[in-house]
Amino acid sequence: MAESVRMQIQARHSALSGLIAHATTPPLDLSNAYGEMGKLLLAAQSADVAETCFLNAQTLNPGDYRWPYYLAQLYRTKGEPQKAQPLFERTIQLHPDDVAARVWLGEVFLQLGRPDSAELQFSQALSLQPNSLSARFGLGRAALATNDYRGAVSYLEEVLARDPKAASAHYPLSQAYAALGQTTKAADHLRQRANHDILPADPLMVELEGLLESPQTYETQGIRALEREDWTGAADRFRKGLALAPDSAALHHRLGSALSMMGDPGAARQQFEEALRLSPDYFLSQYSLGVMLQADGRHEDAIKRFAAAIRARPIYVEARLRMASSLRRTRRTTEALAEYQLVLSGNAQLTEARLGYAMSLVQLGRYREARDQLIAARQTGADYSIFTHALARLLATASDDRVRDGQRAMTLVEELLTKGRTVELGETVAMALAELGQFERAASVQRDLLATAQKMGLVATVASRLRGNLQRYERFEPCRIPWTIEEIP
Repeated sequence: MAESVRMQIQARHSALSGLIAHATTPPLDLSNAYGEMGKLLLAAQSADVAETCFLNAQTLNPGDYRWPYYLAQLYRTKGEPQKAQPLFERTIQLHPDDVAARVWLGEVFLQLGRPDSAELQFSQALSLQPNSLSARFGLGRAALATNDYRGAVSYLEEVLARDPKAASAHYPLSQAYAALGQTTKAADHLRQRANHDILPADPLMVELEGLLESPQTYETQGIRALEREDWTGAADRFRKGLALAPDSAALHHRLGSALSMMGDPGAARQQFEEALRLSPDYFLSQYSLGVMLQADGRHEDAIKRFAAAIRARPIYVEARLRMASSLRRTRRTTEALAEYQLVLSGNAQLTEARLGYAMSLVQLGRYREARDQLIAARQTGADYSIFTHALARLLATASDDRVRDGQRAMTLVEELLTKGRTVELGETVAMALAELGQFERAASVQRDLLATAQKMGLVATVASRLRGNLQRYERFEPCRIPWTIEEIP
């Protein structure tokens, strides 16, 4: 163990041994000492020795709900739900308002294949804490397990409505929609699935996580702070971890991430570079430096960073996508196309890769292939509006007469206008009007867009692009540039 943790455990053990040695020590004091020792050992992932401590603590003071609770969590994390169940039940008996214990008992019942019992616990937890996402998430999965697919959809959609970041809800929701025959929605949620724990508010476990004075503890706490978007708190935790482990590339990288979110790119860059000095193959810092260079428009330098990240981790999809984007912007489009193909070979439905692949084909002048790609992507139902808009713009502006179709482009943008308006969509409207020969209307739309852009304070390149197309329409010329290099998705 880390030296700081070893010293903590030795000091706690010494204090416990002193209490054991005195026959006059009150049972309650000895119980607490055993329990505190167990907590420290459990936090240090020494579950077997922690188990003995908690059993002793519970024997000496059977009325304290903490010791059966920690024992239950110990067995749960060891994959022994049958042992955890009666201990969570004992916790609830001693502390009936414990929402976390009820949610965890529900989780245990799901593991044991008892969804009806799980539903009861989740329902009681929700009645105690009406805003509980974890209880709703549990109810949704319990409903799914009993084939109540509409009930599952209701609970799981509410979870996502309350917290769109609760990505773990997408997978069971995709299963529920699939069972209801709603395949488009099922595919959409399946694509968005991710492991993002939906946990109950759990003071006892939070206390456990903060016990160890170790680099790993501070890193975990910092990651939790990042998830809460508490950038300052995260930076503080990572700095404390670095005080104990100054050579940790991971902690330097995480501190850089927090500093970047705090709006201090210079300090963030220093941390990423220090991580690479300590560990030259640390791909996450190569990637982060690449993202920063990309944001500064330094695409050639960004490509080198992304390439280094990929050499260290060939399956790093995010780095390949970023590198492909910079390759397109440096007109190395054939190379970008190859990167997108590699990503799509393992992630066929990834929106960013499918769109980037189509845009690469546009840049290469392969308009028919690009059109066919966008049509196919649009038909999957995932990110429908993105692909529909891209298709509309291509149909309005392609220099290939066999691809260009102004009327179809107008039909598509009219459909999109019912869902909302943006400057980019307005540009496509004007392009379609110009392709249909309605130059005065196109110019009028473009003037409105230019006024809006100026009012919104959009960057100069946007206003310049809008003025360029306005001049075309005023000369009664259609647009034959679907996207400039600056704006291409």
